[in-house]
Amino acid sequence: MGKQVISTNNAPKAIGPYSAGIRSGHFIYTAGQLGLDPASGNLVDGGVEAQTRQALANIRGVLEAAGANMGQVVKTTVFLQSMKDFTAMNGVYATFFGENPPARSTVEVAGLPKGGLVEIEAIAILE
Repeated sequence: MGKQVISTNNAPKAIGPYSAGIRSGHFIYTAGQLGLDPASGNLVDGGVEAQTRQALANIRGVLEAAGANMGQVVKTTVFLQSMKDFTAMNGVYATFFGENPPARSTVEVAGLPKGGLVEIEAIAILE
């Protein structure tokens, strides 16, 4: 079982020595996605809700490039700059995952790259 690097114009370019996604066997692992606009590389305006929406759209872009979709996500990890943003993040997050949402961990962190308010990573399984 090898690994295949996933890249797409529908997610920001890596800002370090990592890949936007990796496919290995039946699994796709995404790098943590900030609320960065793929075209500009800048954080979107609108606070944690807008950044959450963009981060999840970036994840969707990586998954689609690998032949998967959001319905195949089995686990996410959400990193928040402040747990005070949990409710706002959660409201947007729920719109991306309908019935049978993935398992999730959410943690507060001391800081995120580029001053982001939220970063999300995902694991999906190809069926």
